[in-house]
Amino acid sequence: MATINFLYRSTKDKANLHLRLLYRFNDKDFVFGTNTKFEVTKHYWSKQHKKKSKDLNITNQQSDTNTELNKIENHILNAFNSVNPDEVNKEWLQTQIDYYYNPPQQTEALPKELINYIDYYSEVKKNEVTESTIKKNNVNKQLLSRYELHYKKNILITDINTKFKTNFENYCLMNGYAPNTIARAIRFVKTICKHAKASGLETSNQLDNIKVKYLKVDSIYLTFDELEKIENIKKSKLTESLENAKDWLIISCYTGQRVSDFMRFKKDMIRIEDGKHLIEFTQKKTGKIMTVPLHPKVLDILNKRNGMFPYAISDQKYNDYIKDVCEIAKLNQLEKGSKLKETKPKSKIYRKETGMYKKFELVTSHIGRRSFATNFYGKIPTSYLIYVTGHSTEVMFLNYIGKSNKDIAMEMTNFF
Repeated sequence: MATINFLYRSTKDKANLHLRLLYRFNDKDFVFGTNTKFEVTKHYWSKQHKKKSKDLNITNQQSDTNTELNKIENHILNAFNSVNPDEVNKEWLQTQIDYYYNPPQQTEALPKELINYIDYYSEVKKNEVTESTIKKNNVNKQLLSRYELHYKKNILITDINTKFKTNFENYCLMNGYAPNTIARAIRFVKTICKHAKASGLETSNQLDNIKVKYLKVDSIYLTFDELEKIENIKKSKLTESLENAKDWLIISCYTGQRVSDFMRFKKDMIRIEDGKHLIEFTQKKTGKIMTVPLHPKVLDILNKRNGMFPYAISDQKYNDYIKDVCEIAKLNQLEKGSKLKETKPKSKIYRKETGMYKKFELVTSHIGRRSFATNFYGKIPTSYLIYVTGHSTEVMFLNYIGKSNKDIAMEMTNFF
């Protein structure tokens, strides 16, 4: 039997309530959560909601709140009772919440073509996902549209089976797409089909048999020694633009943030508590409010700039400049990695190509976040690192820095 709890999980004074679904299946306990769109104040929820009151306004709010939460609870429990428990997961729960606020059209009216259903899915999810997710979904849609054009056939939701997976993989490989790019696209297609199934559309019986496998990606990062080489580049060897990019690179390697976040750092985001400098900001990708301590290396840069951060530049210029900075720092050793190359001269079509390259050629804006995670692993508790990098689980974090089971086992021997 499933139960529903509602929780206030925000640090803000007013926020949407969090819904938690709890149930037991095959002698295992499961808990999945998602946010509702029902907003209350922290004071009301913690001090007034469950207490009798003579204040008519509070009594009316209690009644309205209970009515709405009962509707949400009944909606989720009815949906839960209509499926097998092994079909339930976080995505399923989020879909049911979406349906509560945006009831799907009648099954007959829903698009059965994959591309058209992607548009419908995007419309349903438009208020739930970030701008970067929308862009990724559009990239996958364009790839699938080119696949349809190649085979001169519209793909139906029911066409997504193991044969589709094989044909799609072959098409992508033929056009130079990297294996992990293909895997992500197939996973996206499965997500669309599962959403369609939950909406009442027919899907292939082989849908659950479609599996994707990600290849281990070479983790390129800057070591502390390499960072020191970069820091020690003589100013005379750098233009103002390269000096600016160099400082951003050092900042990124000691804060562990994405370029979309650290490039927005400003002096007024910093506060000092007990003599410690902290920077507070909201992550652009996740919407998560962050408080991150500033490393002495970052403070050194601020001190030389009269307390100011470097000036912001575009992602493309930053990527170009930091390659130049690392080349000047003589990071010339050969490393295995991938870089974008034009498929044919003047084609303007680029694909990642794996090979052995000089390290400075492989440096991109993402290297700061990976360098932070890798360099401080084992020096700072992993739970703290995960908080800063924003990974959902320790497994994801360890995969991100390229730690295998053998690596972890060998590190454990240091404690024996």
